[in-house]
Amino acid sequence: MKARALAASLFVVVPLLLLGQSDSALGHVTGGDDIDAVDAAREFRIGVQAFNRFAFNEAILSFERALSFRPGEAIILDWLGRAYYRSGFEGIALQQWRASAEAYGRGAEMGMIVAGRAETVSSRRNFLPIADDDIRYVQSGQFPGRAGDQVLYRHPTSVLPVGDGSSWVVAFGSNELVRVGVDGVVLERRRGPLQGFDRPYDIARGPDGRLYVSEFRGGRVSVLHPDGRWQAHIGSRGIGEGQFVGPQNLAFDEEGYLYVVDFGNMRVSKFDPDGLFILSFGTRGPDFHGFRAPTGIAALDGRVFVSDVVSGRIYSFDYNGDYLGVLAEGLNSPESLRATSDGRILAADGNRVLLVDPNTAIARELGSAGGPSARVISADVDANGNLLAANFDAGYVPLLTRIDDMAAGLFVQVERINADRFPLVTVDVRVEDRLRRPIVGLGSLNFVLTEEGRPVSAQVFHIPAYRSDRADVSVLFERSPETLALRDTLAIAISDIESGLGTSGNILSVVSAGEQPGREPSLNALEASARGNAADFTDAWRFDLGLRLAATDLLMGEQKRSVVYVGTGRMGDLAFEHYTLAELAAYMANNSIIFNAVIVGDEAPSPELRFLADETGGTILPLFRPQGIGEMLESVALSPSGLYTLSFRSELYSDFGRAWLPVEAEVYLMERSGRDVSGYFPPLE
Repeated sequence: MKARALAASLFVVVPLLLLGQSDSALGHVTGGDDIDAVDAAREFRIGVQAFNRFAFNEAILSFERALSFRPGEAIILDWLGRAYYRSGFEGIALQQWRASAEAYGRGAEMGMIVAGRAETVSSRRNFLPIADDDIRYVQSGQFPGRAGDQVLYRHPTSVLPVGDGSSWVVAFGSNELVRVGVDGVVLERRRGPLQGFDRPYDIARGPDGRLYVSEFRGGRVSVLHPDGRWQAHIGSRGIGEGQFVGPQNLAFDEEGYLYVVDFGNMRVSKFDPDGLFILSFGTRGPDFHGFRAPTGIAALDGRVFVSDVVSGRIYSFDYNGDYLGVLAEGLNSPESLRATSDGRILAADGNRVLLVDPNTAIARELGSAGGPSARVISADVDANGNLLAANFDAGYVPLLTRIDDMAAGLFVQVERINADRFPLVTVDVRVEDRLRRPIVGLGSLNFVLTEEGRPVSAQVFHIPAYRSDRADVSVLFERSPETLALRDTLAIAISDIESGLGTSGNILSVVSAGEQPGREPSLNALEASARGNAADFTDAWRFDLGLRLAATDLLMGEQKRSVVYVGTGRMGDLAFEHYTLAELAAYMANNSIIFNAVIVGDEAPSPELRFLADETGGTILPLFRPQGIGEMLESVALSPSGLYTLSFRSELYSDFGRAWLPVEAEVYLMERSGRDVSGYFPPLE
């Protein structure tokens, strides 16, 4: 049966049959002891068990049968919505959740939880850290510089987010770097070389992952290992080439060249990836009047942008230091500039944070961090999409969050409960924001699990998925007449994919998207699997069925996972005959599967492929590119994950495995929180 056809069995919700307190353990689920209640409970159990095996289509059928016995039952509607959601049918899932919320009662706790889930899913739009809209950011917390009488750090001048959710804070006043977790707790300190930092000012990450720290009074740039251990110096104090007087902000271009704002010498110095001086620019000349007080710097798309705190302008230069003009003027007191992942510039300007488009010169205020007299020296976007602002005068780092994210809170889902070793229970909890971005960096103190409102016994927080550097891949080969002539190229592609994964990943399956897509039988002969059977190459090849099969193969794999499509990039006439483009994107996104594409041949990839990559956080690359496709596979293993695993020992009565046992998961982060209520059946005794 087509999954979409399951929607035909939707019913008109009849008046609620409230969850009752029956002597029967199954009656807690279905609200009664009659034969329909028993049959509904049996199907509900089967559905929950199928859901926890990732057999979502089977779960949908079981929940539909349960509803045929007990129409309008709120808990069954809720779980039917969960199964449709994980299957990629978000529209139908929303119908079930809204019906469930009405059945529970909008004012009831469960009604509000289910209604909130539906509202969050319906409002999702994209993955960008900063959206193109007028939403403002408001302070949602802070990384304090003091804890009572204890000084944690003094006078922050820069922040640098880390992929695990933590952030480096440059403490100018206490001569150190401190790494701070998502909840504001100081995780570690780095004080530089043997003699220590000499007024560290800015921090930047090089292309190789190493950290670079400018030392304002030391007149140099320190080079650190990615974990913060000091390694070397670049430059020295002075006015000559490669020397500094008060170096401040740093930036790297796409080729790994380092740019240093030399405040005292009123210029910018450029160094090659080995730390050798190349040139300096920004002094007075025939085309440029010279800096008055250069501060921030950002490099992107062949241009270097430099802010000047006295003139209130952002100037533009090319990578050779030739002056191009004024990007923005009339600013209050611009300091740091940071290039964002979508090609714009984040500017710290007085007490506010601006977003500047380098192509249109339009500047938009995102939010403020403190009163009019506050001095924000640096701002950046952390791994969870928040703004971090180094407030120098106030001595702390405010955390700013989108207003709508504050209102929506955290999107918490209990994805799976494993009770095979009951009373030991393992719970997988996914934490996201309303735009489906994973929330990383959480720890044991951010989670509270309860059973029937009481804290669970022996709660254990396991190593979270975001710390994993392993990935699983399912490779999907286009079997069209065009790829029949490229079978040797397909073999090269899978060899490159295997090499790109290295020891950090596995190829779980190879799927041929022919007229009847199927798995290639042997993973021990990958090149033969890539070439496939010549009879499978046809104009009637099915992209949608092949992609669905490849994605399903990943559900029980590593939490960092990707379908890698290899083909011409043209979809064919039957590409979305069974599953729509939106359904395929939702199926992968709702199960944390990244869609990547490797293009063979000379065709440009279709808009549909780009949509799938954008919606799941993937990329599209040509096979034969100078850099290869290794970075695509590496990015899967390094991708953020909001999945967390906890375990506990249940103290509830199992009724010999017949009881429905509820579990509640609450997650707290600064001023935001989220909650989900789920449950499970223990093994039958």
